Amino acid sequence: MLKDEHAQVVKTDEKISMNKSGPAENKARPKDGITTLIGQTANSLKKLHGSPDRVDISAYGYQWWIYNADPEKYMQVGVENGKIVTIFAAGKDLDVSPYKIGQSINEIYSSTPLNQDIQVQYDQGTYRFELSEEDLNIRPIVQLGDIYLQLYLDKFKGTLSSVRVLDKGTLIKLRPYEMVYRGELKDPEPPSEFEWTEIDKGSEKQILDLTNIIRKRFGLNPLEWDEETSKVAFQHSKDMYENQYFSHTSPQFGDLSDRLNEAEVFYQMAGENIAAKYADGPAAVEGWLNSSSHRETMLKKEFTHLGVGVYQKYYTQNFLQKDWE
Repeated sequence: MLKDEHAQVVKTDEKISMNKSGPAENKARPKDGITTLIGQTANSLKKLHGSPDRVDISAYGYQWWIYNADPEKYMQVGVENGKIVTIFAAGKDLDVSPYKIGQSINEIYSSTPLNQDIQVQYDQGTYRFELSEEDLNIRPIVQLGDIYLQLYLDKFKGTLSSVRVLDKGTLIKLRPYEMVYRGELKDPEPPSEFEWTEIDKGSEKQILDLTNIIRKRFGLNPLEWDEETSKVAFQHSKDMYENQYFSHTSPQFGDLSDRLNEAEVFYQMAGENIAAKYADGPAAVEGWLNSSSHRETMLKKEFTHLGVGVYQKYYTQNFLQKDWE
């Protein structure tokens, strides 16, 4: 994953319990909470949680059913061929047993031995994921029975920020860590140009939702969507992708102020976050949260509006304080 040139890699002084010699004891899959949804049908999901507020497509073959009416119960449920294969949960009132959004990292470390290597047997293949020190400090993964929980940790606040639940096949498709394998590697079908457009639009909305959920945790005002600013952000993401650079300053279109002025976007103050190569919008947001410079921008109380632009895994957030606020 690429990060902002001003970003800082976050370390922790806490001692992490790691198992380097072999797999830790595989705890049983939880009997309660949203993790029990993995493998169930979409109809079962509707019976429990109702119809989604929105449906976005992903780059991995499943649809995201978005439940965002109540920020405290925010979740994205991945549905593929009528079955639930993954869940991203950020609402603090969701039951993500055996963990809890907002739970102390110290509690997690004391109760959960974290593996540096995760080995997965799937469809006659063997896949081994190798976690770096940064992965263990920010987004470790835990096996519970036949499912996997990726824990996104807020290292500044010292709490669990969100949880991603995956079945084996989806974990292999996402490849969130370095991976070596034996057997056949089945890549997801590459999205068409039209599908990429829809994927990117969905990611933009997810990033807005999650940014406001995080701001609410810190007692900050939600940000309003700004369409003109989102166009500026989109063009920057597309420019970075097409010209293969990663910077706040475009060789052709200049820095953020140049781009906003060219689009005649009026503002009192502006800020920008960029990211690239993250699996999806939620992963990018959690990455920004654990970088001091990005985090400062995302949590700046003066900002009132947000434009998000995504182009094939290049992500741009443009924050504004409007003149008339």
